[in-house]
Amino acid sequence: MSKKIAVIGECMIELSEKGSAVNRGFGGDTLNTSVYIARQVAPADLQVSYITALGTDSFSQQMLDAWQSEHVDTRLIQRMENRMPGLYYIETDETGERTFYYWRNEAAAKFWLESEQAAAICEELATFDYLYLSGISLAILSPASREKLFSLLHECRANGGKVIFDNNYRQRLWASREETQQVYQQMLGCTDIAFLTLDDEDALWGEKPVEDVMARTHAAGVHEVVIKRGADSCLVSLAEEGVVDVPAVKLPKENVVDTTAAGDSFSAGYLAVRLTGGDTQAAAQRGHLTASTVIQYRGAIIPRDAMPA
Repeated sequence: MSKKIAVIGECMIELSEKGSAVNRGFGGDTLNTSVYIARQVAPADLQVSYITALGTDSFSQQMLDAWQSEHVDTRLIQRMENRMPGLYYIETDETGERTFYYWRNEAAAKFWLESEQAAAICEELATFDYLYLSGISLAILSPASREKLFSLLHECRANGGKVIFDNNYRQRLWASREETQQVYQQMLGCTDIAFLTLDDEDALWGEKPVEDVMARTHAAGVHEVVIKRGADSCLVSLAEEGVVDVPAVKLPKENVVDTTAAGDSFSAGYLAVRLTGGDTQAAAQRGHLTASTVIQYRGAIIPRDAMPA
């Protein structure tokens, strides 16, 4: 029987500029990951569901249609009459680096755990094999919703499921670093696999040797720690089993068009292999291959025919 992963988070309307033209798409860290996992696994091996809330507007319907065409299950996505998706705008400089601007305060995804359907959705999610979320999935929630989410994660693990967390720290979404540290510690305490972008770790905890970052994360209770270091190699540490160092795919500078979704797609490539029986080395290699492909195209979701074989 195929296993099931639910990816929890927020997708937004994406506007990205290219010269004087502005393109509209959809993006969000967890949505990017869910699509890139679904593109790299057979549904018979792993079924991918996305968990969020949307409005009843045409943008929301287009999102659902697009995700369904990617073989992402949308059954548990809520539609809220008085809400809409958030919006973000990407400004990209000549080196491919980005600046983001957000409009998301009343976005439907912030309220997915506050609806009448939330309890029934959580009851079903607690039976999944894997639950995946990011620091942004946590940041957009109220403290009360966050506690409901932690209850769900604990219940899923009690049922034999595994929890996967990507640190994806965005300072502007949090009241303070102290609050974020407290929430992240709580999150790591119920996490089985953690993806840590090293720059985000340094921004949140202060710069420390990478060995200390891995040790701190294992000490919080995480078994499998994946350190993402951009264009450098990634490090995978399994508790009490040592560290695997996997080189990144090297690209000529002129091939890097847009680094949007680089980290999200790395996590997706890693999980596509890891959750279907692959070892950490093969999983990390697939993560690097996926990310190095994605950054050669503009926008968060690249054309499906551009995916690596």
